[in-house]
Amino acid sequence: MSNHASPDRLTATAGGALRGSIALPGDKSISHRAIILGALAEGETTVHHLLEGEDVLRTVAAFRAMGVDIQRDPNGIYRIQGVGLDGLREPDDVLDMGNSGTAMRLLAGVLASQPFFSILTGDASLRQRPMGRIVAPLSQMGARILSRAQGRAPLVIQGTELIPLDYQSPVASAQVKSAILLAALNTAGGSSVQEPEQSRDHTERMLTAFGAEVEREGLRVRVEGWPTLTGQLLAVPGDISSAAFPLVAALLVPGSDLLLQGVGMNPTRVGLLELLAAMGGSIEALNPRQQGGEPIADLRVKHSALRGITVPPELIPRAIDEFPIFFVAAALAEGETVLTGAAELRVKESDRIHAMAVGLAALGARVTEQADGVRIVGQPDGLAGGVTVDSFTDHRVAMSLLVAGLCCRAPVTVERCANIQTSFPAFLDKMTGLGASLTVP
Repeated sequence: MSNHASPDRLTATAGGALRGSIALPGDKSISHRAIILGALAEGETTVHHLLEGEDVLRTVAAFRAMGVDIQRDPNGIYRIQGVGLDGLREPDDVLDMGNSGTAMRLLAGVLASQPFFSILTGDASLRQRPMGRIVAPLSQMGARILSRAQGRAPLVIQGTELIPLDYQSPVASAQVKSAILLAALNTAGGSSVQEPEQSRDHTERMLTAFGAEVEREGLRVRVEGWPTLTGQLLAVPGDISSAAFPLVAALLVPGSDLLLQGVGMNPTRVGLLELLAAMGGSIEALNPRQQGGEPIADLRVKHSALRGITVPPELIPRAIDEFPIFFVAAALAEGETVLTGAAELRVKESDRIHAMAVGLAALGARVTEQADGVRIVGQPDGLAGGVTVDSFTDHRVAMSLLVAGLCCRAPVTVERCANIQTSFPAFLDKMTGLGASLTVP
């Protein structure tokens, strides 16, 4: 489904410094939302720098199946002919979201209020992930959704007219918040979501850009139903979650000096940068500017001696996708790093606490897995390596263990890497272009 095929096995070997300058792929979260809101708007939406990873292409395919004309021009620019809030048509077949939890949860919100029948499914990993957290609030709005036990996919949705909701979310989750806000668009009156901590706010920013009436007060977001959404010209910022891998590699590999261009610097997403700065990482944000309603900057990163930290709880939602690569930084820092209160990591594409604890321990790291986090005693002189480890078919675990392999005394082979496709199809090309020794065994 993409121009770059990710090999299923990759070997990382310690080598020279990482140097150079790269542009990152488009932000995955923002790319999904650009397609969704472009489809629901009136008029044409043009999207530059859309992430062409498998997850986002599943969202594109789903809206095409519901009658939306989405064309990609030879320069990779996507043009979406919006059909308005009530212009989608019933898909002829099941909508397969692949490995994308974002696509499934956000589409469930869109489909709950549409006057037709639809079924959302995904791969084996996605069918195990918790969907009850969106099914419950959408059901409170009157949605008719059937699922397997514990709200697991496939989700069978008989769209219906919904009623507004003021929801107190038990979790800080941008996907839960977004599912409700998207359902609220097609619902008379105003609906709101209150969160325990701030989660990423891409949906609110983009809704505002498309012309919806969005009110924000502290941790509460409210949207008015039946707005007129108008097609927009969007440029998707570089994905900070993808930038995390070359960034941490540069901090860890001696002599490295990188420039990462046009990285999204949304305040709800820069938790990893704050954590690495607290560890002593040299990361400088240059040329700050705005792109598509989002702040971006170029990041200059140099090799640094890192030290262990205790992760502040308020940063957890703002770094939730970057913890696998953060664990690698911790494993090679001086002293101890402690993370608690991050049980959410157990219900990602894999159980990321377990997957990373097992993988790093195999490389020789000193990791203690805990119920809601980890305790890692760093080894700044490097790890042993010399083993083959499993990614648990999780793209972020695969890329994190490959970065760790660049800091091992013997080569490290990571199995089941094909899912790197979902978020960073050009990972291998970009990393080797900077000087990383990553090869197909």
